[in-house]
Amino acid sequence: MANNKSAKKRIQIAERNRLINKSYKSTVRTLTKKTLENCEKYKKEPNESNKNLIKTSLSKAFSLIDKAVKKNVLHRNTGANKKSKINKFVKTTLTAK
Repeated sequence: MANNKSAKKRIQIAERNRLINKSYKSTVRTLTKKTLENCEKYKKEPNESNKNLIKTSLSKAFSLIDKAVKKNVLHRNTGANKKSKINKFVKTTLTAK
């Protein structure tokens, strides 16, 4: 346990940052899953509205990954890998007939 005031404050700050980072990572996972679900929906029923759903969820996921990288929640290579994985899946879905 911390013995002085500054050490106690650092513990509080670390806990606050941990919770913020946790929410970013959780939201990235959620948006990734949503994008992949929309791709599956498009595979079953390929129409323009499902295609738009994929594009909007993809842009939201990319935006949040970029923000997480900018705030040092994710390493830049990790962010790039996540974006690449999602984009690869989306591309194969949209090009497959």
